[in-house]
Amino acid sequence: MQIERICILGGGTAGWMTAAALSHKFKGLPISIRLIESDEIGIVGVGEATLPHIRNFNSALNISEPALMKATEATIKLGIEFRDWGRIGDRYIHPFGDFGPNVNGVPFYQFWLRLRELGDKSRLDDYSLGVMLAEMGRFMSPATDPSRVESTFRYAYQFDATRYARFLRKYSEDNGVVRTEGKVVEAKQNAASGFIESVKLDRGESIEADLFVDCSGFRGLLIEQQLKTGYEDWSQWLPCDRAVAIPCETRGPLMPLTRATARAAGWQWRIPLQHRVGNGYVYCSDYISDDEATQFILDNLEGPALASPNKLRFKTGRRRLSWNKNVVAIGLSSGFLEPLESTSIHLIQEGITELIQLFPDKGFAQSDADEYNRRMALNYERVRDFLLLHYVANQRDDSPLWSHFRNLTLPESLQEKIDAWMTRGYIIKYEFGVFLPPSWIAVMLGQNLRPRGYDPRADAAPREILERNAAAILQAVRVAAQNAPDHAAYIRQIGAASDTAPLVANA
Repeated sequence: MQIERICILGGGTAGWMTAAALSHKFKGLPISIRLIESDEIGIVGVGEATLPHIRNFNSALNISEPALMKATEATIKLGIEFRDWGRIGDRYIHPFGDFGPNVNGVPFYQFWLRLRELGDKSRLDDYSLGVMLAEMGRFMSPATDPSRVESTFRYAYQFDATRYARFLRKYSEDNGVVRTEGKVVEAKQNAASGFIESVKLDRGESIEADLFVDCSGFRGLLIEQQLKTGYEDWSQWLPCDRAVAIPCETRGPLMPLTRATARAAGWQWRIPLQHRVGNGYVYCSDYISDDEATQFILDNLEGPALASPNKLRFKTGRRRLSWNKNVVAIGLSSGFLEPLESTSIHLIQEGITELIQLFPDKGFAQSDADEYNRRMALNYERVRDFLLLHYVANQRDDSPLWSHFRNLTLPESLQEKIDAWMTRGYIIKYEFGVFLPPSWIAVMLGQNLRPRGYDPRADAAPREILERNAAAILQAVRVAAQNAPDHAAYIRQIGAASDTAPLVANA
């Protein structure tokens, strides 16, 4: 009953991440993996920013970090800088790491809330080594000793997603994955079960498999066009439905962070790579035309454009089922959420991880599919809520889009989270969901949602001891950040600088 043949439909980031992971985890087993893709079909390929979890994925595949960074023109990402999201002129960083150490089980930010009540003017950001490093344009590898302040942050990458897929293609083919060039023109289903038995290519070849992984992008060739799975539309909460992306030359220092700037009809991203900067404008077509959005992003590039604008249309939401019969959808074929918090590649990774954990046999137990769908639904919903928080926690009245969000009825799951925070700074924790409490804290405080109270346990420490300990943390964070090397220098030191496009930090 063991699965013997896996067919992955589609390449790109989703397809080759899936191929790499499955070929590595099932190496030595009698399982063949075949990936179908067509050079004639373009890939979205604009996702360039990741979350720290991607390091676990690469590490599990025994991929060298310097080799990966060199091949993908990668830079370090310590977090995301948000500009103009609460009010115009506001700025904050969502870091990957903690804000100060817990004290007797009480999160440090609760003590900081008490300090603010006492008149302290320090930012919570000042207690985050990740934020300090990002603002200074510095980086060092985190310490492994949890008692050291240098261990209190994590990091991700900013890389060329197309080159990442190319890197993983070679890795996968070295592991025995067979790539087949072609377009799927027909799928054959079993008359009794409805399972996909084979797919037919435009060149006439028919490919049979036990398990099909649909990585065909927005089209969802198997999960939707063939199986009619259905789509859960979330545009009532996240109405941005278009994007235009364009790379440009780098100007200024090579900063280890992504930037998201709120605009009148959406938001603009900036992602610095070694050889270029990725830019884009995510917007709602109800408030700006495609031509206006394209011209806006062209007018707001820091350097000369390196390609023509890439225009995308999408509808936020997810498939009603990510696993239907013997088809598992991963990547854009499973759902789409705008890249405000760099979750696209992470959701691919989650889909792969859950598939490996719940890997079926030829019997395809419905309980496995149900559990997979439950987990993926929760992952998508938690990301949806976190993205929506950025929009609704605003005090802007300068455009119809922001007024729309200020009057929006929220999903109960998000409203509950906000209510708990506003009462006394409490963060409800989830079993599933990528964003941990520090992420929610960063956005809530960064966008001016100040709780009315704080944890009463924070009153246990005498004021003078609280202030002395806080000052010691500030000093330790500041010294650690100042002792770290420059971001570009670090990339050179570890041998991750590109051969084809030298670092252009001072261009």
